[in-house]
This record gives sequence, structure tokens and C-alpha cells, in this order.
Amino acid sequence: MIDWQEIETVMLDMDGTLLDLHYDNHFWMTHLPQRYADINNISVAASRQQLHEHIKAIEGTLDWYCLDYWSESLQVDIPQLHRETQHKIRERPYVREFLRALNDSNKTVYLVTNAHPAGIAIKFEVTTIELYFDQIISSHQFNYPKERQEFWRALHTEFPFDRDRTLFIDDNLTVLNAAVDFGIKHILGIHQPDSQQDRWLDEVPAIHHFDEILAGLTGNTEPPGAQQADLKGNAV
Repeated sequence: MIDWQEIETVMLDMDGTLLDLHYDNHFWMTHLPQRYADINNISVAASRQQLHEHIKAIEGTLDWYCLDYWSESLQVDIPQLHRETQHKIRERPYVREFLRALNDSNKTVYLVTNAHPAGIAIKFEVTTIELYFDQIISSHQFNYPKERQEFWRALHTEFPFDRDRTLFIDDNLTVLNAAVDFGIKHILGIHQPDSQQDRWLDEVPAIHHFDEILAGLTGNTEPPGAQQADLKGNAV
């Protein structure tokens, strides 16, 4: 699926790609509505309706991803509420092996995420995956989400990369299409970013887990079964 000889830079999304999106979906769809209802003394149904309308109104914008925006708008400490459920943060299967293999093969590895820095910090505390990246890039530092071409132009200016020799992996189809529009030659989607929800991507090349492309990177044709043991604490 991937000719690793053609790849020198690998850009990886975080939520839904490296980490199970169930944590985020649970927070926004279950935990926040319950806590917002408690704080404002309203029903969970009313809380869920208000939040759903607000979320849909700004979906795909930078504010949609911004914890500062939500804290100010809802008058609650969103990062603190995130910490209440941080025990649900999980790496997706084979993530650690894949990141190690990228490092061992001397690829340049960027984390490229729409996540807010406060949310990134919480997830790094739990997973320590930051150790594997040459650069950690949040779209908030460029003031545009990954859905926008302005983000990709700013990223390329700050961290120049060869578009023909770059692989970008993300679970968001709109973001993947934006990367293609910018000229990134190699992309991969994720079929099931939330381990609790079935999804299949037909529109772009996609994988379920990183073991599907790990053998081609390491040169090992055997499934990495033995290597999976050290992931059991964090894997989905």
C-alpha cells in the first residue's frame, strides 16, 4: 500500500488516528452534557440540545477545536472537565510499534493536529507519544484548522517538506481532501477512528490499524504479534 522508499516525511493526526476517538466522543456527547447540566441546574436533555446546536454551528472552524473558546463560551473549565475522563485516553493498536519503526527508519515525523494545546498536553501526560516526533504542530499556532488551505500554506512555510515525498494519515475525510488539494501525494485514512463505532472509508485509501503498513516499513513480513505485548495497557 505504501512504498516507503518514496517517503521521507510522515505527518500524523492524533485523535482518531493515533488515539482512540472514543475518548473525545464520550467527552463531548456524554460527559460534558451531564456536567454542564449539573453546573447549570438544567436537564441533561436540555443541556445536550444546547450543546449540540452550538457544536454544529461552528463545526470545522478553529473555534470548534479550541478549548479556550468553549471554556469562555460555556463558562466552565473545559480542560478540567477533560481531566475527569482522562482515564479513557487510549492509543490505537500498533501505534507504539509504528512510531518506533518510523524513528528507526529515519523518517521525519510530525504530529499535525487540530487539537488545542491544553488537550494535547493532557493526552501527552497519559501516553507520552510526544517522544516520537520531530515536530508537534497544532493548527492553533497558525490560526487556521487543517480543513483550510491557509493552514497547509503556513505549515509548509514554517516547516518545508517535499509534497511528493510526504505521507499524511488522518481519520477526517475533509482534512485528507484538503491535504490532497495542497498537493500532498500520499494519504491514508482510518476506517474506524472510534473503537466503539463502526465506520468504513471508501473515498480514500485507508487502514484499520498500523500493522497493515508496518511490515513494509520494517522489512519484516511477519505480523508483529510479539511486539503487541507492550501495548496491551494502552491499546484499544
